Amino acid sequence: MRHTDTMPSSPVRCSSARAVPCAIAFLIGGAAIVGPAHADTYVKQYNAPALDRWNYPFNPTPGTRITASTFGNEPGSPLFDNRDGQFIVGFNTAADIPAGLGASQYQIVSCVVEITYANDFVVEYDPTVDPYTAFLPASDAEYVDDEDPGQPVEIYGTGFRNGFSLMTWNETTPYAPSGTDILSPGVRTAYAMARNASGAWIDVSSSVRNRCTPDPFAVGTINGLKPGDFVPIGSAMRFELDCSRADVQEYLRTAINAGRLRLTVSSLTKVVQQGGNYPQFYCRENPIVAATGIGDATLAIEVSTASCVPADLDCDGSVAAADLSLLLASWGTSGPADLDGDGTVGAADLSLLLASWG
Repeated sequence: MRHTDTMPSSPVRCSSARAVPCAIAFLIGGAAIVGPAHADTYVKQYNAPALDRWNYPFNPTPGTRITASTFGNEPGSPLFDNRDGQFIVGFNTAADIPAGLGASQYQIVSCVVEITYANDFVVEYDPTVDPYTAFLPASDAEYVDDEDPGQPVEIYGTGFRNGFSLMTWNETTPYAPSGTDILSPGVRTAYAMARNASGAWIDVSSSVRNRCTPDPFAVGTINGLKPGDFVPIGSAMRFELDCSRADVQEYLRTAINAGRLRLTVSSLTKVVQQGGNYPQFYCRENPIVAATGIGDATLAIEVSTASCVPADLDCDGSVAAADLSLLLASWGTSGPADLDGDGTVGAADLSLLLASWG
């Protein structure tokens, strides 16, 4: 069954395999009724985030900023993460895409995030990944000149530390624990995350210091601009996450299973202390965004599930009379109709089924 909300005019399709149908059996009066399972498909458009956060050490108003900027630290400085200014955007999906089926039960077909520039002709457009060597101090033996103008804006997963997790972190969570030296690298509670060459998920905020070039989930692109063009205000930067990659699939599947997708936008845009030209993006609290509805971070996502919603007992794509009949026929016993997992089909399971009706 396909569940569709409004999508952008050109949805992105990623080359990923669909789930393989299976069979589900239910016992009614001693007779097994077998029906084909299927992959429900959900196509959803979110026109505003559930949260956004300028993730920067000196941000005194976390979660309430009207713009968020991304930039690096000064080359060679021992202070701060190399990816100093980061921008986290979050979307809650559980109300539209069933959560809790198990991460392996989801296939992410496409995932596109857009954010909007809030400054005008300040930064040069660069849609390609730059090597870490271009961000080393010029005195470093490995330093190389950046081959193209500007620095890319990239999107990664979001990792957590300091006792916080995907389920407990929010846009007002402190940048770092009380008493922490926020000038130090590696202390921020939420951070840009990617896999390293060994397959481990790591904080990539200090990728230059660690002498590596991480593989972002996507690099931001802007329709109508050529590399090196200055970016006008109101430009939508589009991140088409590479759903064919195993790491991107794993991250997105885990997020959809939890019902919470958090992504971190970052760049190594070159700045100097208290100065420089760097990209700024609208946050949802911006008065212009509030007045016009334009400029919010957006998400377009297509997800297939390899198993049915628990209350869809006959796995036909909807919770309806047939499922109610199956539940009533199982009353007082255990089995698939025991939706709350207490060992007996009863009133609580009936309530859960009715809450999922449709």
